Amino acid sequence: MSLLPYSFARPFLFAMDAETAHEHTLAMLARTQNTPLAWAYCQERVKDPVTLAGLKFPNRVGLAAGLDKNAQCIDGLAAMGFGFVEVGTVTPKGQSGNPKPRMFRLPEANALINRLGFNNEGLETFLANVKLAKFRSKSGSPMLLGLNIGKNAATPIENAADDYLICLDGVYPHADYVTVNISSPNTKNLRELQSDEALDALIGTLAKRRAELALKHNKQVPVFIKIAPDLDSDQIAVIAATLKRHCVHEGTPSWGVIATNTTIARDAVQGMTHAEETGGLSGAPVFEKSNEVIRQLRTAMGPNFPIIGVGGILSGADAVAKIKAGADVVQIYTGLIYKGPTLVKETALALRDQA
Repeated sequence: MSLLPYSFARPFLFAMDAETAHEHTLAMLARTQNTPLAWAYCQERVKDPVTLAGLKFPNRVGLAAGLDKNAQCIDGLAAMGFGFVEVGTVTPKGQSGNPKPRMFRLPEANALINRLGFNNEGLETFLANVKLAKFRSKSGSPMLLGLNIGKNAATPIENAADDYLICLDGVYPHADYVTVNISSPNTKNLRELQSDEALDALIGTLAKRRAELALKHNKQVPVFIKIAPDLDSDQIAVIAATLKRHCVHEGTPSWGVIATNTTIARDAVQGMTHAEETGGLSGAPVFEKSNEVIRQLRTAMGPNFPIIGVGGILSGADAVAKIKAGADVVQIYTGLIYKGPTLVKETALALRDQA
């Protein structure tokens, strides 16, 4: 059980600019994980197992990618009670991302805007950190680990598949599942990969390489495609049709979708401080947009296709609504920043009790 209520820490963190607070939090987690000081934020994991994409999730609440880009804090995050944690996005080569400032809070909307731009230390450092994590050695049902991959900003969009293949080769042996991020608004032209021909080519290339890796490593690692909330019905239909062509095979439910990433829309935060900053908006304003994408995707893909729902979860009720929209499991990120680790347990209990 956590000894330090987040309400004590939040004023100090919110007195800093958003990225500085982010860096301090990660540094604290990295220093204290696997030590007695982890009791400041640890809590018992709610047991609510569910099988999805061939994996047994200890519960249905995960951490979305973006918080721990370099996989430094996997054990600290595991101690918060998540059923699964996703780290990254990692790119083949390290890159600094976009110029600062690039992260902004909108407290009145329980929201964030970021334009970080896949800042990370690169695949080699990322994998070294993943290998140091000890969460799989813990007793009981272990938390699952997702590894999120992307492309370098300097890589032309027509060569994006090369970067994804490099990353897939690297992360495959160490991941419970892999996420292919083609929906960040902060890497130029990345969202073009969601279009019909580009997505068809990318998934076909990844499917071929994954089949080779499955034989090499003697294990089938599910792959999830992370999509944007800023998609109209026709675009969602195109994505669904592409997924059906490549990813729906009887007896192998090992592809899925994460819906959704951040939004570039600003209609829900007009007039607020920082609302006009460029970047992806996350938190409460994206809640309904992501739910609508999930609903349309579930209708198009049928009842058995794996969907991870993310976007604007700040309460147990929000998590339940995400499941009712059609998600199988959920992820949080911005809600963790505003509500603290107790949100993990609150949402996990709400999903368990409504089942």
